Amino acid sequence: MGFVDFERWVKPPDLYTDKSRLCAKIRGLTPGQRRVCRRNKDHMPVVSDGVKRSIAECQHQFKDRRWNCSVTEDVTVFGPLSLIGSRETAFTHALTSAGVSLSVSRACRDGRLASCSCSRARRPPGLREQWLWAGCGDDLQYGYTFTEGFVDIREREKKVKRGSREQGRQLMNKHNNEAGRRAVMKKSRVSCKCHGVSGSCSLVTCWQQLPSFREIGDYLKEKYDGATEVKVSRRGRLRLSHPRNDLPTVLDLVYLEESPNYCVKNDTLGSLGTSGRECNRTSAGINGCSLMCCGRGYNTMKVTLRERCGCKFHWCCRVQCNTCVKTMETYTCK
Repeated sequence: MGFVDFERWVKPPDLYTDKSRLCAKIRGLTPGQRRVCRRNKDHMPVVSDGVKRSIAECQHQFKDRRWNCSVTEDVTVFGPLSLIGSRETAFTHALTSAGVSLSVSRACRDGRLASCSCSRARRPPGLREQWLWAGCGDDLQYGYTFTEGFVDIREREKKVKRGSREQGRQLMNKHNNEAGRRAVMKKSRVSCKCHGVSGSCSLVTCWQQLPSFREIGDYLKEKYDGATEVKVSRRGRLRLSHPRNDLPTVLDLVYLEESPNYCVKNDTLGSLGTSGRECNRTSAGINGCSLMCCGRGYNTMKVTLRERCGCKFHWCCRVQCNTCVKTMETYTCK
């Protein structure tokens, strides 16, 4: 749904009618998700926006990594990588679930959905008695509940054998989906605003507010770095692959398989390789040419840039600028 352009479906007057074929036109939905779609057609543009933002945030978080959250144009979005139970797959599941939950919660507050509105969350403990719990807060609970029903139904409707690899992947996906939704809940906060003449703050109103998506992305990126390797038991439950590791909580990410080698191109595994990727010659981190290029070395290219500079405004009414020439070096992996 991250590639669907809903703008061309917003104009038809019969978009939300029973006869609308909107849900049949969306590629990649499972039968269960199509049923949810038919009951909640007005939610689909919001869901699509959440998925699109998730892809953009993933690419921001991994822009300096060997795997840079590259996408394909098929229904899997991330290509063959989505078939591997790796850390990267765990992260994309969590981030997508978080993105949909955040997008739906905010749409409720903005009055874009017929089945929800402002948050009705209980007054949080510790809030000063004289402060008013009011305002139009983001409906986190509705966003959580809808996302759980829409995203997780993909896993629940699969028929798998107990203790099989398929069940392990099913449990892994559900765990990471939940971790993404919990991240939105955990990073949300209470916001307050003063009211009164000349900032006297004679009245204070407070409400529930969502975090920014960048906060969610940063938080889940930390969980990605500390993800726990697990395996499925014969009884059909996830267990630690290495007993010395700490048990993961509902907020942590889990994975089943080691990540593929992202240094070299492998279409079967969905790896584009790092050849041609830009790197930082002076960095010792993962974005440095030594690590990014996997020891293959790098090419140096000089680039000449011409840009406007020293602009001055002359009365009246023109701006006169000089042209500055700047030479830069760029480095790309061999």
